[in-house]
Amino acid sequence: MPSEKGHSMFGHHRLKHGWREPRCGPEGEGRGREGRGHGRGRFGGPGMFGGRGGPGRRMFGPGDLRIVALALIEKEPRHGYDLIKAIEAMFGGAYAPSPGVVYPTLSMLADEGLIAGVEDSAGKRIFTLTEAGQAWLNDNRTAVDGVMQRMALAARLVSGEQTPDVVKEALHTLRQAVIMKPGEWSDVETARVVESLMRAVREVSGQ
Repeated sequence: MPSEKGHSMFGHHRLKHGWREPRCGPEGEGRGREGRGHGRGRFGGPGMFGGRGGPGRRMFGPGDLRIVALALIEKEPRHGYDLIKAIEAMFGGAYAPSPGVVYPTLSMLADEGLIAGVEDSAGKRIFTLTEAGQAWLNDNRTAVDGVMQRMALAARLVSGEQTPDVVKEALHTLRQAVIMKPGEWSDVETARVVESLMRAVREVSGQ
């Protein structure tokens, strides 16, 4: 199946297997401590995961919310409200996606056979990963890890921490090194660079 690039504020990730765009509203819709809308709150308007424009920019880039949902369901079965609260907890209560975005996303994942839902004794639909869903996560682990790492970075920004200028300069140098890298981008070379970058991400984030 064709690949797709999912773009976000921090770059892009290439996904294996086709991935349909949502049939609902913008993925970034949610609420913040300063009101409701497209990811507004302590972030001051612009979304952390992409989107265009100024105030009101969406929180998640295309495909990011679905990746987050799959990654969280992989850890344990969840219903829609539980998923919303889990994402809210990751942002320290400063942001939560709206039910109007989360539930259609779950329905879409179920339609694609990546998750399956069953009703519990309270009538809530609990979702678990299917074999196809687990296979998709395994095939796209680099993209999944990247999205989850960006969420961790966003949570740090919410706390008000400022990145030192020397770190920003080092990040700029790294970006230029990747862009200006000599030689061709063979599959082997691409895998080597990606692994080096992801290793740096894990070391920086303490994971």
